[in-house]
Amino acid sequence: SGGRGSRQDHIGRIISKVSGSETGLAVNNNASAIMLGLSAVTPSGGPTEVIVSRGEGVEIGGGFRIPDVLRQSGATLVEVGTTNRTYVRDYASAINENTAAILKVHPSNFRVMGFTHEAALKELVTLGRERGIPVLNDLGSGCLLDTTQYGLAPEPTVQQSVDAGVELSFFSGDKLIGGPQAGIVAGHAEWVERLSRHPLARAVRIDKMGLAALSATLTSFLKEKAHEEIPVWKMISMPLDKISETAETWSREINSPVIQLRTGNSTVGGGSLPGEVIPTTLLEIGRATSELQSLVNLVCRLLLEKKNKQH
Repeated sequence: SGGRGSRQDHIGRIISKVSGSETGLAVNNNASAIMLGLSAVTPSGGPTEVIVSRGEGVEIGGGFRIPDVLRQSGATLVEVGTTNRTYVRDYASAINENTAAILKVHPSNFRVMGFTHEAALKELVTLGRERGIPVLNDLGSGCLLDTTQYGLAPEPTVQQSVDAGVELSFFSGDKLIGGPQAGIVAGHAEWVERLSRHPLARAVRIDKMGLAALSATLTSFLKEKAHEEIPVWKMISMPLDKISETAETWSREINSPVIQLRTGNSTVGGGSLPGEVIPTTLLEIGRATSELQSLVNLVCRLLLEKKNKQH
């Protein structure tokens, strides 16, 4: 048509297909996505209060804290409930004429156990619609697959957030998505459009290489090939016998008395699935200074040979 295009058009359609949302938006990381979202729903001169459970004022890596981001965006933090138990009635009692949004935050890098309760997303969405207030959901690491099929604890998925009717869902493009560092927003077209037109959107927009990598990653989920093409899911889904076979091959190649095989566990890592482990087979290196140095040299040589063969 000769008109100027937007780098968000294509990624928006892919986010929509993979999450089930009306549309989507990508920025440079999830902290930026949340900052943009909060800034857009609390415009100057309008309502500024954002309600958050006291148990969800979390901090992730690098000192990124939800209360600090709220203040920086111009929003006013309203904490409700307690650290371990928050009910939908706590949110309801905090709503007034200055309430701009309800924000739910998934504690993806820690776990509170025991005497706990949290308001369900559907409860919050119902409350939000009754009072005319949008519900925002920060999923943190983000997940598009059912983790229970790998023997892991259930991780809330992006699709579940969208299905619950949340206006805006925020999550990372790396971590459990397995792509480049990025922040992804999935949600209702009306709200995503508001974010895309906000002045802050250009300051936090994703670069073209990151956009290409994110598109390729999300396309793997659409093709149902995440287990074959995305490293984090290839590792999570790898059968124990395959891991053992690899460990045995390395043991034979190294052929050193300071090496022995034993069973163990691997953590998923990346600020995701806290406390969850996957069974694995370990190459245990014994104590022997001269042998250890020779072993390190051998391993480096084998890795280099493997890399050269791949090229």
